[in-house]
Amino acid sequence: MKVIILNNDFRVYWKGRLTYLHHFLLSRDITLYAVELFGKGLPYRFDEHNSYDNPWLKCLFPHQASEELSSKKIKQNLFVILDAINPDIIIAPSIVFYAGALGLRWAKKNKKKFIMFDDALPWQVERNFFVQSIKSLIISQADALWFPTIEYAAEFKYFLEKKMHIFYGYNCVDNLFFKRNENYSDTKIILCVARLVPVKNIDGLLKCWQQIEKMNSGYKLFIVGDGPLYEDLKTLKNNLNLTTVEFSGAVDYSRIDTFYRAASAFILPSLSESWGLVVNEAMAAALPVLLSYKVNAHRALLNESVNGFGFNPFDVQDIYRAILKFIHSDAVTKQSMSANSVKIINDMSYEKMALQLLNALDMINKQEFKKPSLLAFAIINFWYGRYNKTGWYTSSK
Repeated sequence: MKVIILNNDFRVYWKGRLTYLHHFLLSRDITLYAVELFGKGLPYRFDEHNSYDNPWLKCLFPHQASEELSSKKIKQNLFVILDAINPDIIIAPSIVFYAGALGLRWAKKNKKKFIMFDDALPWQVERNFFVQSIKSLIISQADALWFPTIEYAAEFKYFLEKKMHIFYGYNCVDNLFFKRNENYSDTKIILCVARLVPVKNIDGLLKCWQQIEKMNSGYKLFIVGDGPLYEDLKTLKNNLNLTTVEFSGAVDYSRIDTFYRAASAFILPSLSESWGLVVNEAMAAALPVLLSYKVNAHRALLNESVNGFGFNPFDVQDIYRAILKFIHSDAVTKQSMSANSVKIINDMSYEKMALQLLNALDMINKQEFKKPSLLAFAIINFWYGRYNKTGWYTSSK
């Protein structure tokens, strides 16, 4: 069996997943290919595209971003590769992206199977009834849906009712890379790792931290990341007279683990987050987590008072209360939360991701081709997708 995974970009988190999956599936007589569409573009500027030496991993446009290309050019070049590989099953992101829309189009044209992965929830993107109905019609042409965790199922009842195969577990990181070798200790550092864009709500965190400083708790806030708000946030820090906040700027991913291991807790105050893989990283590094309720990962990964605390990101006082709960926890409680983070995140590993996918591939490969209706086929052949940048620069405030 030949399987191909498409994505607009494979930077950061997908690299490790793909390497693991390639070797895992190859040992089961399944050949995995992967095609990244664009080598340039956001959101992960700190992890620029590197030329791939692996014959199974290709970048379609290594020196270009999506906005530099026409939709027809993207389709033409992608279809050439798909025709050459002729996969039995295509795995691709939501049909709002080029990779998802065009991957589904090629699959239906060539009578192949299609799996769609997605970590966004319907309520996070406002759509009118007509647009949502069209999107649901297109998605229902997939043979299976791949979500991060089972908590997503309740949000996609429409597809459950259609008896689509749904499986889970792809939103994982290399837990071993972040594993803490030493025992947890309270270093009095609270860490935030995020792109510095409005939706991450770092300004709200800084305003909250002003109250933390007045307590003379001895805690420091480290903010790791870069983005268009970098200078504005440093100015805000100065205007608030914050002396226990440090900005590191962008950090190479190969050494990001050292920041997690130096911290005693992790905080992510986002106003919206399709998942939040930095939460996985923090928990793999045995950190208690302080999470916005708008971070989707909190549904599966945060157990209130067990491995951290949640808060309303639109309420500075609620962020403050969550941080206080952690600071005022005793040493035994903090160590327990650390251990519980590791236990929880161990359920989201490369191995469990691979086993879920293997079972899905076996099931889907045995199914008959799902022929689309005339309306669905017409829409699929009209829609190209895009490079979705929702929330990268805008705020939900």
